[in-house]
Amino acid sequence: MRKKLGLLIVAMLTVLVLAACGEKSQEDVVRALDTKMKEMQGYKAEAKMTLQTGSEEQVYEVGIWYKQPHYYRVDLKNTQKEQSQMILRNDEGVFVLTPALNKSFRFQSDWPQNSSQAYLYESLVKDVLTDKDAKFKATEKHYVFETKTNYKNSKSIPVQEITFNKSDLTPVMVKVMDPDRNPLLQVDFTKVEMNAKFDDNAFDMEKNMTGAQMGEVPTMAGQDQPFEVLYPFETLGTKKIGEKELATENGKRIVLTYGGEDKSFTLIQERARVADVATTSMVSGEPVDLGFTVGALTENSLSWSFNGVEYMVASNDLTQEELQEVARSVQGQSIK
Repeated sequence: MRKKLGLLIVAMLTVLVLAACGEKSQEDVVRALDTKMKEMQGYKAEAKMTLQTGSEEQVYEVGIWYKQPHYYRVDLKNTQKEQSQMILRNDEGVFVLTPALNKSFRFQSDWPQNSSQAYLYESLVKDVLTDKDAKFKATEKHYVFETKTNYKNSKSIPVQEITFNKSDLTPVMVKVMDPDRNPLLQVDFTKVEMNAKFDDNAFDMEKNMTGAQMGEVPTMAGQDQPFEVLYPFETLGTKKIGEKELATENGKRIVLTYGGEDKSFTLIQERARVADVATTSMVSGEPVDLGFTVGALTENSLSWSFNGVEYMVASNDLTQEELQEVARSVQGQSIK
């Protein structure tokens, strides 16, 4: 009897030990992610990105291609507005393509290594690996990390929650949150193909511009028509002190000025022109993801195009983070 009881206890302990061994620790998962990244040759992914800023929710379809060691193609399409852009990185540099305008912009930049990117798998894994204070939990199907973000010029979104599939460690969802844990940006991955195959010219700028234009809805037919003037809802404590309309060969240019005790800035808007011939312009500064579009950020200005209109916010007083706050608050705000 005692022998049977002893064997039963040993069997129960064995089951408990095996069950405990089946649940990986945070260190186990981090090591597995690190190994997966080192062995990965590339991937293709599809995602839905939701931006929660301002009064309108902005939803984007994102297509992501990555090939070792530094080839990227990120295709951004707004599902509500007729707007698409593409970010490319190849041996020639970093490009932002705007097919509807027949224009591309070239940056001398180390994007995307210079900051967090919520839709890039390797960027998410890097943030997990580098945050020694990351929080971790395991659910039935997922591993969930809460880590610091690495957005160079933005303290307004310091935290992100990253969810991976338990089965293959592919990304499921990312929530980028403000200091109060309110999600401002959410990425839901709908498809991930690891170690995908690519054509030889998959990351060629001219090929991608041509391909994007073939599928582009002709949105710029009314480019000489008046456009709706948009106003930022985030004015950083300043007030609108001036609004001028200047005549240009494109129609009009709107110049809004905002001022306060220690801060001031100018916001310029005008109709974008479609280039007759495909053009590539060198841009000073860094490409910065505004969520709804990609802009060019310099020390004192931030410029971007959206829905057929070109914008620039400039200031000698605002930080680069504040320039981005103002820019992100412009879209959809037509109320003075």
